[in-house]
Amino acid sequence: MGLKDTFYISHGSPTLPIDDSIPARHFLKSWKQFYPRRPAAILVVSGHWDTAVPTVNVVNRNDTIYDFYGFPKALYKLKYQPPGAPQLAKRVKELLHQSGFSHVDEDKKRGLDHGAWVPLILMYPEADIPVCQLSVQSQQDGTYHYNLGKALAPLKDEDVLIMGSGSATHNLRALNIHPNPPVASWAQEFDDWLKDSLLEGRYEDVNHYEEKAPHARMAHPWPDHFYPLHVAMGAAGENSKAKVIHSGIEMGTLSYASFQFTSP
Repeated sequence: MGLKDTFYISHGSPTLPIDDSIPARHFLKSWKQFYPRRPAAILVVSGHWDTAVPTVNVVNRNDTIYDFYGFPKALYKLKYQPPGAPQLAKRVKELLHQSGFSHVDEDKKRGLDHGAWVPLILMYPEADIPVCQLSVQSQQDGTYHYNLGKALAPLKDEDVLIMGSGSATHNLRALNIHPNPPVASWAQEFDDWLKDSLLEGRYEDVNHYEEKAPHARMAHPWPDHFYPLHVAMGAAGENSKAKVIHSGIEMGTLSYASFQFTSP
């Protein structure tokens, strides 16, 4: 039957699996009630893997990568080690080559960075679904990543869940760590613009967000956490319908807005 949906999840802070005060944690813990369909495999495009050319991890078992420092010890004790998906990695390479992405690399050692395992440990805690990771190319643009997603669209017919993982706004220098800080106006305006653009189907505007969005450079000084959204959007198709599935801004500037894209 295939899957009709792709997703973009704002994974926010690495503490998501252990911090009950973050509302997005509760949303992701209820994922299987929200989306009961069990995929055959999961392809995660994470903002924490940035390479010169598209790269897939080809492993039999995923290790947990702790690509952060200075967080509570409990976080480093968590393990998420789902099966790898070498066949899916091969299929990703095949589809990208067919669509003109001539250089696609493999990494035969890399496990899952926290952009992948932090949401997945809440969504699929049994760790029994094969997972493959695909990198972003931050020196490219939104349209490039949208086209990357378009190339991967056939995976939906093979019951592969395509999930982008990043943050709808991601300016770590602007985080406000005081209790209950006010939401910065620039973060709210970018967040509102993004939701409106997606819900109205203005995907081209999102592809060219640097020119179209308010406070684009403030919201994303570096685009790595935004491009996974373009991949999910592209994989769903230009006639897909976007839906906000979670929303909220923490630490004054960090948006947890997450989206579902449903193909016709």
